[in-house]
Amino acid sequence: MALPIDPAQIGGDDVGEKRTTLEMDHEEAVEHVREVFTDAGFGVPVEFSPSELLNEKVDADRDPYYVLGACNPRMANWALDASEQRIGALFPCNVIVWEEEPGVQTVYHVSIMRIARLVNLAPDDDEWADVVAETGEMVDEAFGNL
Repeated sequence: MALPIDPAQIGGDDVGEKRTTLEMDHEEAVEHVREVFTDAGFGVPVEFSPSELLNEKVDADRDPYYVLGACNPRMANWALDASEQRIGALFPCNVIVWEEEPGVQTVYHVSIMRIARLVNLAPDDDEWADVVAETGEMVDEAFGNL
């Protein structure tokens, strides 16, 4: 299947990629990330551990891996309106915490707002640029406080 874009031309900045390392155990890191994102204005209405699920269901032997589905209701409402409801296909804004090794966790996030624009789920206009900018500032604040 040929893609209409060349994925090799898309970099981390294009998708709002953020990554940092925390030196703490996995459960402590998950709690810390949850608290920091909450303080930055996000709620976490959805969270789960794919590693636990996969280890249980298919004996995957995965190291700890956790998904925090962060959401700011005001931003989500604005984004739904500005994208004619289509951004919801990418909700929530996931923040991932995975264990690199005991005591070392990676925290990772990409901007669904930027990705929505790249895949034509959101308009290329000033309003969407404002959505991207404001959500980006919130994520930057959170990562700055990790």
